Amino acid sequence: MRVLLIGGTGLISTGITRQLVEAGHEAVCMTRGEADADVPEAVEFVHGDRNDGERLDAVARETDADCVIDMVCFDAEQARAAVDAFADRVDQYVFCSTVDVYHRPPERNPVVESAAREPGVSEYGRNKAAAEDVFLDAHGDAFETTVLRPWSTYGEGGDVLHTLGVGSYYIDRIRRGKPIVVHGDGTSLWGPCHRDDVAAAFVGAVGNEAAYGETYHVTSEEVITWNQYHRRVARALDAPEPELVHIPTDQLRAALPERTHLLENHFQYSTVFDNAKARRDLGFEYTISFEDGVRRTVAALDERDAVDPWDSENDDAVVEAWRESAGSFVAQFE
Repeated sequence: MRVLLIGGTGLISTGITRQLVEAGHEAVCMTRGEADADVPEAVEFVHGDRNDGERLDAVARETDADCVIDMVCFDAEQARAAVDAFADRVDQYVFCSTVDVYHRPPERNPVVESAAREPGVSEYGRNKAAAEDVFLDAHGDAFETTVLRPWSTYGEGGDVLHTLGVGSYYIDRIRRGKPIVVHGDGTSLWGPCHRDDVAAAFVGAVGNEAAYGETYHVTSEEVITWNQYHRRVARALDAPEPELVHIPTDQLRAALPERTHLLENHFQYSTVFDNAKARRDLGFEYTISFEDGVRRTVAALDERDAVDPWDSENDDAVVEAWRESAGSFVAQFE
């Protein structure tokens, strides 16, 4: 099939583009032309801003695609523009959504695709949910719609998450055995999935009639606590056993509001997502262990000299302040 990727050079979409070519599809990427693309030479490129309605319509007419995979639609307005441009021009529209569409904390785990989406956990999640609704409303009339919901996706070209965000200085702290800030008691659950496993599910959806009109989770099947997360990062990098400093989530958010947006909306919640539908219909498999994925991701960061020094942020000051305050609290009862 001829597949148009809207945004084909990002973290997940680079993996999708490569795997589409490996599977024998023709791949065309629509990008703004601002990023280098590490994809096969067979991939075609068209340039343009998806928010430019005239350009999007021209791309829809000129590329003659059978299927669209949309990786950079973030709200209902963009979704409506895409429906207008591609209606009756493509057979299938695959939309990259997110598990952030769900309410948090979930009513029950594991979360299935029909779980409650309201009230939304964040503006990002609410906007993605609204975009889903537009594409699913168009299903069967404009084209066949398929929605995929990844969770925490990482890999070469990206970073390794931690309590205080995405700063790569975390890697240097792990390597040097510096104290690592962990929210709460470190027992909430998280599940990273390597981008190549996520990408394979998108490729498995292309032209797949079983996926028409359906929504899927494509998430980790190695759900671990945050304490385990940091210890596995250390093992992957042959680093010392990490010294984990546990600080209550509410205190971290109050003290560091600019660095804890991910903590507020995501990290603090324990969630497990059921991938059964994706395994059944899309051939989804979890093949890359977290430790292997971390080694690959950090090797790519090292190759680009993109790991910042351990003291780039004030984590040591955060650790010291917490220890002093916690010590003072304990002393009141001695």
